[in-house]
Amino acid sequence: MRVTVYREAHFNAAHRLYRKDWSDAKNQNIFGKCSYPHYHGHNYDLEVGVTGTPDPETGFVINLDILKTIIKEEVEDYFDHKNLNIDIPEFENTVPSAENIAILIWNRIRKVLHPDLDLKIRLYETRRNFVEYDGN
Repeated sequence: MRVTVYREAHFNAAHRLYRKDWSDAKNQNIFGKCSYPHYHGHNYDLEVGVTGTPDPETGFVINLDILKTIIKEEVEDYFDHKNLNIDIPEFENTVPSAENIAILIWNRIRKVLHPDLDLKIRLYETRRNFVEYDGN
């Protein structure tokens, strides 16, 4: 029997969608106003789902205090109030799209999560725009 537990989180960050190797015109054509040279920000909402078999002694898939700490250290402390293009080394040569942010978040959580647990995240860039990633 496998069960999924969820924890929500939130962070604020600025970014600019653009490629250094493209002209301003091409960036504007592809990314629109998200390519504004002075950046723009989002209030990101994150859902982290951890799936596993409940421990027979505690009934927990994962202690939610542990999951809370993982999310704080690997996501909130790393991304909150940052300029993703400038402050996050993984985006030096990668467009910080919602898709790429989700993959990075998943990788950061996955590396500290017990290997018997499955991980899925859902990242909301806005109320209407979100991405999911489960490592596949």
